[in-house]
Amino acid sequence: MKLDEISVRQIKGVSAQKEQELHAFGVQTVADLLDYFPYRYEDYRIRELGEAKDGEKITVQGIIRGNGILQRYGKGKSRLTCKIEVEHALVTGVWFNRPFLQSHMVPGREIMITGKWEQHRLQMTVSESEFLDKEGTGKASKSGTLQPIYSVGGSITQSWMRKTIGQALAQFGAMLEEALPHELTERHRLMPRRDAVLQIHQPGDIREGQEARRRMVYEELFLFQVKLQAYRALNRKRGDGIVHKVNGETIRQFAATLPFELTDAQKKVVNEIMTDMRHPAAMNRLLQGDVGSGKTVVAAIALYCTVKAGHQGALMVPTEILAEQHLRSLQKLFDGTGIEVGLLTGSLTERKRRDLLAGLQMGMIDIVVGTHALIQDDVFFRSLGLVVTDEQHRFGVNQRSVLRRKGLNPDVLTMTATPIPRTLAITAFGDMDVSTIRERPHGRKPIKTYWVKHGMMDRVLGFIRREVDEGRQAYVICPLIEESDKLDVQNAIDLFVQMQQAFPDLKVGLLHGRLSAAEKDAVMSSFGANETQLLIATTVVEVGVDVPNATLMIIMDAERFGLSQLHQLRGRVGRGAHQSHCILVADPKSETGRERMKVMTETDDGFEVARRDLELRGPGDFFGTKQSGLPEFRIADMASDFEELEMARDDAAELCALDDFWTNPAYARVRAYLQKDQIFQGEQLD
Repeated sequence: MKLDEISVRQIKGVSAQKEQELHAFGVQTVADLLDYFPYRYEDYRIRELGEAKDGEKITVQGIIRGNGILQRYGKGKSRLTCKIEVEHALVTGVWFNRPFLQSHMVPGREIMITGKWEQHRLQMTVSESEFLDKEGTGKASKSGTLQPIYSVGGSITQSWMRKTIGQALAQFGAMLEEALPHELTERHRLMPRRDAVLQIHQPGDIREGQEARRRMVYEELFLFQVKLQAYRALNRKRGDGIVHKVNGETIRQFAATLPFELTDAQKKVVNEIMTDMRHPAAMNRLLQGDVGSGKTVVAAIALYCTVKAGHQGALMVPTEILAEQHLRSLQKLFDGTGIEVGLLTGSLTERKRRDLLAGLQMGMIDIVVGTHALIQDDVFFRSLGLVVTDEQHRFGVNQRSVLRRKGLNPDVLTMTATPIPRTLAITAFGDMDVSTIRERPHGRKPIKTYWVKHGMMDRVLGFIRREVDEGRQAYVICPLIEESDKLDVQNAIDLFVQMQQAFPDLKVGLLHGRLSAAEKDAVMSSFGANETQLLIATTVVEVGVDVPNATLMIIMDAERFGLSQLHQLRGRVGRGAHQSHCILVADPKSETGRERMKVMTETDDGFEVARRDLELRGPGDFFGTKQSGLPEFRIADMASDFEELEMARDDAAELCALDDFWTNPAYARVRAYLQKDQIFQGEQLD
């Protein structure tokens, strides 16, 4: 039997109730438990006071030099202090709410204490202590060790988890199998898997723990990359994509009809996309560009080509407001070309939806714009050639398989306005080719950004007045209050009322998440037509709203937003020929908050913002909550393990390119790992 076939119940000391609780952590088998790695270690190694920093948590050993003094206050609360001699210094130990320890405080007795060190007061607030008796037999259990800290909850405690994992290692450790090909463990001098798992759970010393972690990080990233690379290789080998037969002249003629000239970056990206579309393997390309860098036009050219080659195109976006906006801009771009563009969203009437679905199935509609309603079961295309998706929908392997089951294997182009640092591009989008647009369309001016405190609101109102008097429009963004949808709306409504009072002669609009689709449309079209001069909104406007006449973006309580979100919001202005401004109204309390404001005022280059954001936040939060399709790694951390990531990617690519990868016994374990995944099941057969 293999470890992933043995239930955790087989480990001594795991009851039926504990088994259920472990299931809640995703731990079903012994293999799962041994792969449940600690996220950090508590260091109980004895330190010298001289090398400890103020405020640091440390462990020291000393001799009690006075009786414990106990003070009681409040109900059941107490403070115990005792003088302890540590390397010729007299340190005061402070214990809160542990009155029972007073009787153990015997002068001359040896003690080990762990806690927060206050250097200037020679004092330590003790979180854990152990008495070491004279004979030295009562050796402290944790003294001098690194103790793993796991993610636990319910009735499962750290000590139970440590004990149970220790028991599992004792019973089943010998059955741990190597997962990596021998040549890779040799090449990178990696610890054997059995030793590494043992060392991660019970590190002897820091160096061994680090080596064990390096080994497991590499394994995790390597297996992840193998999956991406093998998927890519299979996709290329299959060659069952759509070959778009379109000549360059057709594209040039269409580009010449556009109301503006393409930038060099746009031309380069169009060429990359065309090369993919003419190839028999299905395209899977990520198009990244800063806010307002003209990605939509590139997508429009790709959609034009798929129609000219006799197929249909689909553009999938996250919200209905955006779908309607894209519909209008595509209809404008394709005016006079005879291309029919349709709209499919959740709020269509039954009759309109029926007509649209019939039009798609018969091929009377060439391009459909919509929300994820596009991949529902009753949507059929006559011949779908290209899917363009917006970033919120990582068009993942699962969505592709939905389409493939409909007998379609279209080219896929994913657009993202959150420029992705290279580390993450390799990881989250490792199965894609990446195209990047760095330059702005001609005639666009950089947006000037200012950071002001709340006390300067009068000046901000004066600024709004000036812009509106010149015929421009402004957004005022209201922060989200995480806990409650109701509060958000209330917040926006309060601000709306204040702005109406401040500008009685202007028309002020209000946009928030609780409005129906029709209400949102009415607000947006009124703003688009300059009937409304000032729009108060929650972050509904973050994605893709395009009003060239709006030149002022004011973000209230800007410290509540992440950097990439601030940058997205700022990108709603600066879309016309006039100079645009973004004003951040914020009183950040934390250093990170102040740093964010500084980054925003220093640069308006999205790639630079993204790089700084990654530094400030780390990769997990970079894409926001789990929507991103970013893999959840058990032990690897993409910001700090970048070298391993690149190494793993290169090794995986090399391995998957080998002719004998699918047959050589040396790679049997890697193949077995792949075959567990639904994408690869039965893949060898077809």
